[in-house]
Amino acid sequence: MYERRFYREWAKRADLARFEVKIRESDLLFLCDRDLREEARREVARVRDELEAYVARDPVFLTTLEPHRVLPGAPAVAAWMAEVCEPWGVGPMAAVAGAVAEIAGRKLLESATTVIAENGGDVFARSDEPVRFALYAGEDSPFSDTLAFEVDAGEGVGVCTSSGVVGPSLSFGKADAVVTVASDAAFADAAATAIANRIKTAADVERVVAQEKERGALEALIACAGDRIGFFGEIEIGRK
Repeated sequence: MYERRFYREWAKRADLARFEVKIRESDLLFLCDRDLREEARREVARVRDELEAYVARDPVFLTTLEPHRVLPGAPAVAAWMAEVCEPWGVGPMAAVAGAVAEIAGRKLLESATTVIAENGGDVFARSDEPVRFALYAGEDSPFSDTLAFEVDAGEGVGVCTSSGVVGPSLSFGKADAVVTVASDAAFADAAATAIANRIKTAADVERVVAQEKERGALEALIACAGDRIGFFGEIEIGRK
């Protein structure tokens, strides 16, 4: 079921053009230093067509919740999704939003220098200036609408969110929000899903965050549930 993406009202930069691309289930917001909506629409459509054609050949790719080996001749986007999901133990569709955001965003970088592509809470961003995000963890979370963080996006970065209580995405955990930061948006998307699955109660937050810090696969992580929050990485956290 479609849910209104009210958080997009917070995404405002007077120096950037703002436009949305909606193609069937895909619904992306772009902030860009040029209005490139037609280029964005073409690229999102192209990626969708590739994935839909591949899923017709390999329907398990669409439904499995476990790592999946793609068929010979799979398009690059499908192979990428499967590759980044394998170390996190989740199915390839756990990376689809991040993958589409990054592919479309990098296409626009052929004609722009600043691009922020948001796809259902999963973001690819490239900017000479740090990009600021607000944390939203549901209406009942004490951390919603109070905390913000900045991320270095000079080389392009993925910032992705998963939740067991907010939004329509499938999660086996009860995290209010898990936010992952990585150089690869599809990888960050898969990681957010997997980590959120492991947070069943507020008491799990400290342990899971410590495990991921030791693992070292992510540039940064924020996780919260109930009255507990944990984070690590090269991010600047402050009040919204």
